[in-house]
Amino acid sequence: MNPWLLAQFLWIIPAIPLAASLVVLSLKSSRRKTAAAIAIGGQVAALILSIAVFVSTLGAREYRAFFNFTWFTAGYDHIQFGWLLDPLTAVMLVMVTLVSLCIFVFSVGYMADDEKFTRFFAYLSFFTAAMLGVVVANSLLLLFVCWELVGLASYLLIGFWIEKPSAAAAAKKAFITTRIGDLGFFLATTLAALLIFCGAMGKSGQFPLHVWLPDAMEGPTPVSALIHAATMVAAGVFLVARTYPLFAFGSVHGVTPSLTVVVWIGVITALMASLVAVAQVDIKRILAYSTVSQLGLMMVSLGVGGVAAGIVHLLAHAFFKALLFLGSGSVIHGCHGEQDIRKMGGLRTIMPVTFFTYAIGMMALSGVPLFFCGAWSKEAVLDATHHWPVSNLPWVLMIMGVLLTAFYMTRQMIYVFFGQPRSASAGAHESPSVMLIPLIVLAGCTVIFSVVLSPAWPWLESYLTGDHATLRWGDLLTSTVFVSLILVGAGIAAAAVIYRRFGGAIDPLQRAAPIVFRFLEERMWIDELYERTVVRFAKILAGLSDWLDRNVWDGFVRLFAAAGQLTGILTRGFDERGINAGVDEATTGARGLGWSVGRLHSGKVQGYLGVVAIGALALLLLLAWLA
Repeated sequence: MNPWLLAQFLWIIPAIPLAASLVVLSLKSSRRKTAAAIAIGGQVAALILSIAVFVSTLGAREYRAFFNFTWFTAGYDHIQFGWLLDPLTAVMLVMVTLVSLCIFVFSVGYMADDEKFTRFFAYLSFFTAAMLGVVVANSLLLLFVCWELVGLASYLLIGFWIEKPSAAAAAKKAFITTRIGDLGFFLATTLAALLIFCGAMGKSGQFPLHVWLPDAMEGPTPVSALIHAATMVAAGVFLVARTYPLFAFGSVHGVTPSLTVVVWIGVITALMASLVAVAQVDIKRILAYSTVSQLGLMMVSLGVGGVAAGIVHLLAHAFFKALLFLGSGSVIHGCHGEQDIRKMGGLRTIMPVTFFTYAIGMMALSGVPLFFCGAWSKEAVLDATHHWPVSNLPWVLMIMGVLLTAFYMTRQMIYVFFGQPRSASAGAHESPSVMLIPLIVLAGCTVIFSVVLSPAWPWLESYLTGDHATLRWGDLLTSTVFVSLILVGAGIAAAAVIYRRFGGAIDPLQRAAPIVFRFLEERMWIDELYERTVVRFAKILAGLSDWLDRNVWDGFVRLFAAAGQLTGILTRGFDERGINAGVDEATTGARGLGWSVGRLHSGKVQGYLGVVAIGALALLLLLAWLA
């Protein structure tokens, strides 16, 4: 099919879930099945079209097609919108629609008892439509519009249970924090790469704008999965990849100041989040900090020039992170809403399908080699980081992050699925099939996806770069793979020994180093730091603005109002006694003159002829006298 024709109709893919969202929003709350069917049907249609678009890009090197149209004209300037189709767009479309479809199906069971079931699916469809708009946009202006719609959708979904104060606060926190980054993105439409990165930092939870992401867990678990896997946090990484030429402009050996900033922000974010995750006890919050860490890893890859490796890890992460979040939702559902891992235990026999699929996601996130896509994508990122000409320190710190990831994910698995059943495990049950099928599909994708990511046949990375992939079995087992295997094995073994042998009511790390553990448990007190600095300054500034408004600006307004009233009083007398009186007298005189003249018009012809005769006689006498 003609690629330019495909690009012209690319807008249909985000338009379908947007239309589904509007239709579902118009339905009565009682029409739950209809709402779910329309939303899921929209996702299925979008997925089919996305696959068709993806297939059309295969077999062509450096495939790129676009369609632009003029939005409006101002003088000689034309503002254009348009759609772009290239390998990055194609794979992102398939990933977003496929992962979102699994989340939609899972939500049918997870939200079955929620009173706002219909509205939830309307918001989900709107969320995916906005993200798909970000993916296909061919200009920064259109991308920014869809970017803001993603922020709006996240606000609606994070605060979906608005009756919970914590959910309302989390929604506001996410909205305000990401707006700070979006302000940089807005300015960047006319300025520079670092301001674009500010927008990416906000959406992708990079330090120091990461604080909203863990609190976003207050929304329903499918929302967490959608945010962390397929939509919002992926948008920031996608933005940097899409605008990479701006970051790399004027590079020397692939290094620029803006790319260097991206690298170190990613390193700080990845290592910080990995450390904090070690001391968390909320099953979803652990996954949230793992997301922050993995996003940092992707940013490091982009910063060191491994754009394809970063995007490959983004795609792989979408599958196993959606699997993990939906798996945590299944655990929460089975444990009647409990999220504290210390109250669980022994669930592997009670929830076998959830355990098996969750274990696949855990091994993919931890980087267990050979059979899980997360291992190969992480290897590509570490390899790109290792060849950064500036410094080897980011690679060393990323290696530490790999070790920590394996450690805290094993810790979570032991608390939740192993050991003796604790309070939340009493009465626990396996989730219904409508929730288990998406888990099985995502687990299968996590394993199968590794085939096109392995060094033996790096098809996906070659597809993104426009190169030809060749089969090289010798690259399957390399020294870096053995290093990763040792690190991952060390992390898993350390957690297994510590928590299987010394686990109890109190975390073994807390007993060994209570101060350090408290520091990590309280998220390094970054939220408290912001509360006492940024938030307090904002409150002081708001109070000052309120005082100025009430006592200064309002005073000026009242002063001008009093001056206006005084002027009105002064001009009223002049108007009434001067202007009005003069006009009244003039109209009275005109009225009298009209009345006098009117009496001359009697309507009698004889009178008129008499006046004419007298006038003629007077003229004759005047002429005679003058002669």
